[in-house]
Amino acid sequence: MKLSLLCFVCFLCLQNFDLVFSLSSDGFSLLSLKSAVEQFPSDGSPFASWNENDTTPCQWNGISCMNISGEPRVIGISVAGKNLRGYIPSELGALIFLRRLNLHNNNFYGSIPVQLFNASSLHSLFLYGNNLSGPLPSSICRIPRLQNLDLSNNSLSGSLPRDLRNCKQLQRLILAENGFSGEIPAGIWPEMGNLVQLDLSSNNFSGSIPEDIGELKSLTGTLNISYNHFSGEIPTSLGDLPVTVSFDLRHNNLSGEIPQTGSFANQGPTAFLQNPNLCGFPLQKACKNTSESPQSQNPNHESDSNTKKGLKPSLIILISAADASGVALIGLIIVYFYWKKKDSQTCSCTGKEKFGNNQRSSLCSSLCVCVNGFPSNDSEAESEKGGSGSGNGGEGNLVAIDKGFTFELDELLRASAYVLGKSGLGIVYKVVLGNGVPVAVRRLGEGGEQRYKEFASEVQAIGRVKHPNIVRLRAYYWAPDEKLLISDFISNGNLASALRGRSGQPSTSLSWSTRLRVAKGAARGLAYLHECSPRKFVHGDIKPSNILLDNEYQPYISDFGLIRLISITGNNQNSGGFMGGALPYIKSVQPERSNNHRAPEARIPGSRPAQKWDVYSFGVVLLELLTGKSPELSSPTTSTSPEVSDLVRWVRKGFEEENPLSEMVDPVLLQEVHAKKEVLAVFHIALACTEVDPEARPRMKTVLENLERIGT
Repeated sequence: MKLSLLCFVCFLCLQNFDLVFSLSSDGFSLLSLKSAVEQFPSDGSPFASWNENDTTPCQWNGISCMNISGEPRVIGISVAGKNLRGYIPSELGALIFLRRLNLHNNNFYGSIPVQLFNASSLHSLFLYGNNLSGPLPSSICRIPRLQNLDLSNNSLSGSLPRDLRNCKQLQRLILAENGFSGEIPAGIWPEMGNLVQLDLSSNNFSGSIPEDIGELKSLTGTLNISYNHFSGEIPTSLGDLPVTVSFDLRHNNLSGEIPQTGSFANQGPTAFLQNPNLCGFPLQKACKNTSESPQSQNPNHESDSNTKKGLKPSLIILISAADASGVALIGLIIVYFYWKKKDSQTCSCTGKEKFGNNQRSSLCSSLCVCVNGFPSNDSEAESEKGGSGSGNGGEGNLVAIDKGFTFELDELLRASAYVLGKSGLGIVYKVVLGNGVPVAVRRLGEGGEQRYKEFASEVQAIGRVKHPNIVRLRAYYWAPDEKLLISDFISNGNLASALRGRSGQPSTSLSWSTRLRVAKGAARGLAYLHECSPRKFVHGDIKPSNILLDNEYQPYISDFGLIRLISITGNNQNSGGFMGGALPYIKSVQPERSNNHRAPEARIPGSRPAQKWDVYSFGVVLLELLTGKSPELSSPTTSTSPEVSDLVRWVRKGFEEENPLSEMVDPVLLQEVHAKKEVLAVFHIALACTEVDPEARPRMKTVLENLERIGT
């Protein structure tokens, strides 16, 4: 009897043994994370599906796997924003194929375990928004492929380790809102040739800004070292950074004159605020002239001859000029208050009142145009009256096209401005108005003084175009020496950057559903310009850089009508893609590159723009969405034909030779349900749009109708 009982117990143990050890080694490592969490959210544990009786963790919530050598291995962990409280277990370092670890926006505490960096395949580590403490481990760069490191909004402390220079593949380093302190060691930044984003803001770093930070040649966006304790002068080497880079040096102890070389020319005043000892442009604080004359340093020293002769002529002139300036200043103040009082009796430019059609004085029309004062059906006539002063070479005039868009010229001039880019078309700024609304302001140039009415008529025609997929022009400013366009600011850059980014490689982040949404939205906007706009516009320059995207990847066509405005103001038309865009466009696009989007007949000198030009260009954009390739880089060999782009030729050849679709399309597009059928349908639309014969191309209205049928 005892022997039978003993055998039964052994049988049960063996059964349990098999159950326990049926889970893969990756699964065991993951269970350590589940055990390390002490507190779960009230709406349930995110680890509910993490069952130790499974053979593989690949079906668990937040876990991604890939077959490697015939075995499913864990490559991704994403348990973010779950209000989890616990510590990060060192056992996660045993996941040797782990590529992405996302534990951000939880309540993990304690230090970052050094053993975590045994996971040698890690390329993205997102631990921001927790309560981690302790130093940044110097061994973090033992991970050879680390590209993204975001530890912001934690309680990390200590100095920045010099070994950080060994992270040679790092692209994004975000350490903001921690307690890091001390000086930044020299020699880190020259080794980071791939770094595109650096954010060290809201820490306790001190000492001078490293000179070699200017060697980050791949940096884009904003160099953010604000809210620290950096001191000394701003190194001129920062001017060597790419001109696309914006600086944020606010709230430090920097001193001296702001350099005026290289990238410094693109910075607005906001970049340097809360540094009391900084001076020079673009701050409204002039640097003191230290080279004073001996007489000014010793004003009591006068020779006998000067005493006898009285005041020097130069001193008399100086005093006279000062007196004249004082009188002029007092006069200006009196005139200002006089006209201000008189102006308040006839109109208000605050947006709180409206003009009456018979009550506007010439003073109001010459100084400003009340935003809410335009009748919706007579804005062009009103703007011509309001712009009479500038049309005759007088004062400038800010004209609001959208009567619901309320601001004044002095508000625009006072607002924080950031340079987005500059080219032969002028400088483009992001300006944040007093109400917090950002706008894009394009400077068109200084020419065309005698063509105000022509300019105003063209701008008003553009301003009457109102469509959810077209960048909205809100206002413009005209003066003999200044022309500005004020439009909506679109926050997520353009389609060119979304497709290829800085490296020019196909994007894997845009799903097929997103690309189809972009194609349909852009087609709606372009069809509206062709069929429904007041002048039935021809855009003339459709390409991905002129299709802007918001944070939801809704597309907006920009820069329509700009070619005509540039010709009026006398600027060179050699670039595109500014109005409303958030990403910086700095250098002029090469002519041959822009020609790859242009229809064959559009490349003939003297040809007149036609809507079928836009249809061809839109077809090339569709091919870029489908293949992820740029028009000039798609063909294995360089095309010698000027008639069609390499991309169009390459795709047509692929269909003629009946090549597999997988050889032409971005592979990520075939991973979604029904995507293959939909992709093929869009290919056929794109090929119809890019016919060499313009008469064989469909109208944009037909293109839109065909696109709308896909995916419904």
